[in-house]
Amino acid sequence: MDDYDIKEPLEDRLQKIRLEEEHIKEQRRILQLQENSIKEERQELVSEQEMLDQVMEEFKKKELLLKDREKELSLRQGLLDKRSKQAQSFKDREDFRLIFEKSRDLHQAHYIDRPEVPSKDPNDFFAKNLLRSSLPIPTLGELQVVRHFSLLSERNFSVDSNFYPLGSCTMKYNPKINDELSDLSGFIDIHPLQCQQDVQGALQVIFNLEQLLCRITGLKRFSMQPSSGAQGELCGMLMIKKFHQISGKKKNTVIIPDSAHGTNPATAAMCGFKIQIVKSNSKGLVDLDYLNSLVSEDTAAMMLTNPNTLGLFEENITEIAEIIHKKGGFLYYDGANLNPLMGFTNPGLMGFDVAHFNLHKTFSTPHGCGGPGAGVIGVGEKLIDFLPVPLVGKKENIFYFDYSPCNSIGRLRSFYGNFSILVRAYAYILRLGERGLARAASNSVLNANYIKEKLKKTFDLPYDKTCMHEVVFSCSRQRERGASALDIAKRLIDYGIHPPTMYFPLIVKEALMIEPTETESKQTLDYFIKSLEKIDREIDQDLQNIKDSPHTSWVKRVDEVKAARFPDLRCKIIGD
Repeated sequence: MDDYDIKEPLEDRLQKIRLEEEHIKEQRRILQLQENSIKEERQELVSEQEMLDQVMEEFKKKELLLKDREKELSLRQGLLDKRSKQAQSFKDREDFRLIFEKSRDLHQAHYIDRPEVPSKDPNDFFAKNLLRSSLPIPTLGELQVVRHFSLLSERNFSVDSNFYPLGSCTMKYNPKINDELSDLSGFIDIHPLQCQQDVQGALQVIFNLEQLLCRITGLKRFSMQPSSGAQGELCGMLMIKKFHQISGKKKNTVIIPDSAHGTNPATAAMCGFKIQIVKSNSKGLVDLDYLNSLVSEDTAAMMLTNPNTLGLFEENITEIAEIIHKKGGFLYYDGANLNPLMGFTNPGLMGFDVAHFNLHKTFSTPHGCGGPGAGVIGVGEKLIDFLPVPLVGKKENIFYFDYSPCNSIGRLRSFYGNFSILVRAYAYILRLGERGLARAASNSVLNANYIKEKLKKTFDLPYDKTCMHEVVFSCSRQRERGASALDIAKRLIDYGIHPPTMYFPLIVKEALMIEPTETESKQTLDYFIKSLEKIDREIDQDLQNIKDSPHTSWVKRVDEVKAARFPDLRCKIIGD
């Protein structure tokens, strides 16, 4: 049979071809499925590898945290061991005893055996029931006294040794040259009752300081009498009250923001005014609509600080001034927050009529524990005649006490103010000059905003906008995890940092007000930031450690409620 005869039919051959094609397709599909399966397995392996990498990264972070914690625990254990040894020898060691315990009759000093002036027996002019049979004043030799108080000074927490982020108080560095100048014999060896011609230098300092303050603040005249910011407020509100009384206007209300310093409503109330609170808006600033609803013919004044206590500049300050002035009221400036404005703007430009300024804050002089201070009061044209007297005037290069203001509210205190504080402020202003003051202001703003940006991921920031010299965080997030603002502030002591202001302003829950001032370096700010971040992590790692802090201070945390309700101010002598 030839080939032609055995050839398959065309249809059968086509059928075979189709079957082969389908078989090839099926094989390709199977191969594709296998390839997809391999890809999925590969992807799973990649995901598992990524998860392993993340786990390893977490382990590394935890390892670093544990190492930091180990170092801290080791350091704290060392401190506790040291304190334990100190405590064991507390009763025996001379340097840990009270000065009354160190007193010995044999140490009695004899610099003056007999006074060189006539003396009288107290029985001659005091009733017997007012006199004690003995007065146990400690008597020690000079060396023992020096050692005792030197030891106490080493236990102090001061701005010269530690960082003070103390908001609202401007606890800035005090240049030592200011102290030296205030200690010049021409200043400390004079008496305020001396004749004017004998104290021309002191009067010139007061006069020149007033001129500088007028230039810095945009106000017309100043009195240096007030001894503190609170007394300066009282002076300002008394002048406003007397002005309205003389004008025959019955204005009896004072408007105060809900974020104000606590002294503002207290001062206004002491002067007999009724207090109206104006709310803040969502930006943390005075709500203009609400302010308009409060202002009336009864409005005597509005007390305001700018920037406000949230560290925010009142953007509508000129509108606020216009609203108050239209009703015949005065705009009072609480000058505690002048620091970030120096050289850039001033209360006079903003429309303020009267202001007090804390020389012991803005112009760098030591303060604390109630004094010494200087809350000098400045006024615009309308209130010059109401300033406390005497002022200091100048005529033909002669300085004199000026009693000319005929509507003066009188004296606020003896003599002419805390003179040494005035000298320090005068030295500070002269040393920095116009450019230096502006640089101090800008640096304080820069430092506060640096802290704000670095910590706003760790702490809640109620008003996330550019601040001035201070920033207010909320510890609400930390409170939910068990640590309050107070706990965090106390823990900072263990890092060698003074606690910042807590729970103020009142409109921010668990508030932590931080004010770095202009003199702190970036290194100090970075250390502060890292310390707060570590404390935040510690909340999850060892909350009780925070609750028990401070661990390294001489005095541990007290029961503040018990201390306030049941104070025990007695001195307990060891061994009694």
